[in-house]
Amino acid sequence: MSSTIDQFKPGQKVAVTQQIAQRERTWTIRVEGTVVKAEQKKTGSWFAGSKDDHLWLDRLTIRKEDGEVIVCNLDPYTHVELLAEPPAAAAPATEKTDAEA
Repeated sequence: MSSTIDQFKPGQKVAVTQQIAQRERTWTIRVEGTVVKAEQKKTGSWFAGSKDDHLWLDRLTIRKEDGEVIVCNLDPYTHVELLAEPPAAAAPATEKTDAEA
């Protein structure tokens, strides 16, 4: 993964592509949604020998359009793409008063 967890903010639209290598092929999954939170969280792995004697993982929680919430553990084989935001709706035109004209 070439990006850092700090660059993802709640509300951003992202596409997460993850790959799992198998003996003869690679499973690839792509999920699109809105970032709920981005954090480092420790695992229950007591043997990792890292900070606080746990293995810390980058985790990205996203909400899909249908409301499903997914937690992605980000590893070196994960690619996260920031998607373009849809253009904001144009602000309604306001009428000028005689004093402004």
